[in-house]
Amino acid sequence: MRILTRLWRRPSHIELCLGRKSLDLSFVHVPLKDYYDLLGVSRNASRSEIKTAYRRLARQYHPDINREQGAEDKFKDIANAYEVLSDEDKRSLYDEHGEAGLKGFASEEAAYASSFDLFESLFETLDGMESIGGFDGMGFRSKRGRRVQGPDEQQELCLEFLEAIFGASKDVSVTRLENCTNCKGSGIKPGTKPKKCRKCGGKGQISSSMFTPLGEFRQVFPCNSCGGAGQSITTCNTCRGEGRVRKKTTLRLEVPAGVQSGNQIRVRSEGSVGRRGGPRGDLVVSIYVQPHQHLKRDGNNIRTTCKISYIDAIIGTTVTVPSITGKAELKIPAGIQPDTTLVMARKGAPALGKPNNRGDQLVHIQVDIPRHVSGEERTLIEQLSKLRHGQPINV
Repeated sequence: MRILTRLWRRPSHIELCLGRKSLDLSFVHVPLKDYYDLLGVSRNASRSEIKTAYRRLARQYHPDINREQGAEDKFKDIANAYEVLSDEDKRSLYDEHGEAGLKGFASEEAAYASSFDLFESLFETLDGMESIGGFDGMGFRSKRGRRVQGPDEQQELCLEFLEAIFGASKDVSVTRLENCTNCKGSGIKPGTKPKKCRKCGGKGQISSSMFTPLGEFRQVFPCNSCGGAGQSITTCNTCRGEGRVRKKTTLRLEVPAGVQSGNQIRVRSEGSVGRRGGPRGDLVVSIYVQPHQHLKRDGNNIRTTCKISYIDAIIGTTVTVPSITGKAELKIPAGIQPDTTLVMARKGAPALGKPNNRGDQLVHIQVDIPRHVSGEERTLIEQLSKLRHGQPINV
C-alpha cells in the first residue's frame, strides 16, 4: 500500500493519505526554536557567516569545556541548527516548511551524530580535533583507532626578577597523558581481541534514507556503537579504553634571558602523547615575573628612583644606585632639576633572543626639600640668599 505524506506550512497539522482514505491528524503545537536565532545570524546569512557563528558557539558550549547546567543541551541545539542551515537542501526545506519539513532526517543515527560528529567533522580541517583547545585531553570523542597528535599542555612558571633578566634553568612539574602501561596504549583489555561491530557489520558507517517532496535523501553517519572504527572491543580496566592515563612528571626547562610576564615558552613534543601511538603535543609554559623591590622593567629598559638632598642637587654629587648587576655609581651633575631622568646606557635588560642588544637603566631623580631646618642652617641659607641677590652679608 502506497503511503503519501503532505507537509503543510502549519507544523501542527499533517494529512496522511492511505490509498483513497484520508486520515487527518492534529497535534498540540509546541513552539520550536528558530535555527537562525540559535546561531545569532540573519535569515539571509551566507554559509560563511553561519559556519563562523557555529564555530564560536560550539567552542563556548561544548560540554567538555562548559560544565554549566544546560550547556550540553545548548550545544546540541546549535549543532542541529548548523546541520540544517549549512545544507542548502535542508535549509530550503526549513525556510519553506519549518522544522516539520525536516522530521524525516531525525533517525536514531542522525540524532546521535548530529552534534558531536558534526562538530568533529567541521574542525578536522584545522590539523586534527585534538589540537583545538586540548579537547582530546578532556575526553573529546574521536574515531577509535585513528592516530592523532596529542594535545598541548599548559603550565605556569614563576620567576624572580633577575632570573627573567639573565635566564635560568628551572624544574617544571607537568601532569600529562602517557600511554597506558596495562594495554600498551591500545585501549583494549589484555587477553582480548577486537571483534567486528555487529551494528555496522565492520563498515564503521550507518546509512539512513528518507523521501521528501524534493526526492530521496540519503545520509551516512559514523556508527554510534563502534565510533566509526568498524570494530568493538573490551576496554582496558585501567584507562577505560582511552589508551592513555594522566601522570605527573618533572621536566628541566631552560628559560632564555630577557623573558617578561606574559611571555610563553613552547617546548616541542613535551605535551601529552597522542592516541594510538600518535605524536606528542607541545608543552606551553606561561611566564610570570615577580616584582623587584627597587627595579622596574619597562620593555628592555630598567627604571629606578634616586632621592638626593637639595644641597647635592645644587653642587652635584656621586651616588650609588641599585642595578641588575648589583650596585652602580651614578654622577649627579650640579644644578640638576627635580624629576630629571638620567640614563645609564646599556645597563638594562637584554632583548629576548638577542642577548647582546641591551636596554638602558633610567634613573629618576627626586630632590628632597626639608620641611624643617635648624637655626644655624637657616642662617646660612639666608646669607646664601642675600649673596644670590647681591645684598650685603652681616658677619
